[in-house]
Amino acid sequence: MKKSSFVALMLGIISVLLLGSGMSMTSIQEWNAFIPGIVLGCLGILLGLATIIVWRKMEHKTPVKVNIKTVLTLLIGIVGALILGTGMCLIMIWDLLIIGIIVGVIGIFSLVGLIPLVKGLK
Repeated sequence: MKKSSFVALMLGIISVLLLGSGMSMTSIQEWNAFIPGIVLGCLGILLGLATIIVWRKMEHKTPVKVNIKTVLTLLIGIVGALILGTGMCLIMIWDLLIIGIIVGVIGIFSLVGLIPLVKGLK
C-alpha cells in the first residue's frame, strides 16, 4: 500500500467517525449534546475535505477544478443521498413500506446515474 493511500485511509476513517459521532450526538435527545454534536460533525466534514486535498497533493494531482459539471455532480450526489435517506426513514420510522421502497429506489437510481456522469460512456 502506498503511503498516500494509507494516509488517506486513516484521515478518512477519522473524519467519518467524527461525522458519525456528531450525527449521533444531535439525534439522541437524552444525551443533551446537540451543539457539541454539530461542532463534531462539522469537524468531520472539514477533515474529510482536508483528506481529499492532502491525498491529491501526495499523489501529485492537480486540484479539483470547480466548473458546472463538478457542481452538478455534487448536487446530484447530495440530492440522491437525501432521497435514499428519505426512503429509509419512510420505511423505518413511519412504516410506509411501499412508498419508502419507491422513494429509496429513486434515490438509488439517481446515485447510480452518477457513474456515467463522472466516468462517461464508452
